[in-house]
Amino acid sequence: MMIHTPAGRVGDIAAIGLSSLCLFHCLALPLAAGLLPLAGAWAEAPWVHWAFALTAAPVSMWALTRRPAALPLALGLGGLLLLFAGAAEFPSHETETATTVAGGLIVALAHVLNWRRIPHECAAPER
Repeated sequence: MMIHTPAGRVGDIAAIGLSSLCLFHCLALPLAAGLLPLAGAWAEAPWVHWAFALTAAPVSMWALTRRPAALPLALGLGGLLLLFAGAAEFPSHETETATTVAGGLIVALAHVLNWRRIPHECAAPER
């Protein structure tokens, strides 16, 4: 059984995965930081936040512009802006985690909405 995957669908799946990695980084690494001082240094490193945002932006925009629709595209752009705001610690260092988590969730939602717009093939099970 072979299901053909359109390139846009792969982009949405990749972007959802990147958003999930970002959320894992924002939520799980601070917990691990209490146990492992080295992880704490990595979790707070500014380059990590910029690396996630700079990786998420082109993948997300590629996937969301292949089949443009107003709502997923607007949500994706808004979420990416929040990711970059979090990386820049805007408006403050204290809001960085909340801003980044909100941005990651919004980007993931945009890709889920975009992915649901694709007609999915249902293959009959082989006997």
